[in-house]
Amino acid sequence: MQASGRPAPQRGLVQIFTGNGKGKTTAALGTAMRAAGHGYKVFIIQFMKGMPHIGEALLAGRTPNITLVQAGGDHFVDLKKPSDQDRAAARSGLDIAKSAMNEGYDVLILDEILLACGPLIPLDEVLQLVKTKPFPLELILTGRNAHPDLVAAADLVSEIREVKHPFRSGIPARKGIDY
Repeated sequence: MQASGRPAPQRGLVQIFTGNGKGKTTAALGTAMRAAGHGYKVFIIQFMKGMPHIGEALLAGRTPNITLVQAGGDHFVDLKKPSDQDRAAARSGLDIAKSAMNEGYDVLILDEILLACGPLIPLDEVLQLVKTKPFPLELILTGRNAHPDLVAAADLVSEIREVKHPFRSGIPARKGIDY
């Protein structure tokens, strides 16, 4: 243990949760809970999300070693025609991520950044972020359509594939379960 009471630093990895199935954010948040339970400091940036009523935002506000920032609006982003506001929010999230990487956090989660790559923020900047992460930092990226260059740079890649989804049967997202 360090003098701060937190576990001693170890080699942090780059993890990617991608695919068209439900559970990418959930997997990352599960890692955040596990890390926080062991005393690690966790920073989460949610790209393209700006909904303070979702469960993870509510929990982070009550959990001292988890910080959550939303870099987006309360609407779905049209990635084929993103607005200047959507681009600015994603840019702000990326700038926050760059700063957070060097602020002593143990885990940095960039939720939905993979989907934001290209339409909202340049892929080369995200790759640079991955390549320059501090040795002990665990960096987790989520979202559909992980670019092959990010996949190559990662240590762990899990693809979550949709087999069956309740949305297809008309069941809407449920508070406390899906958001």
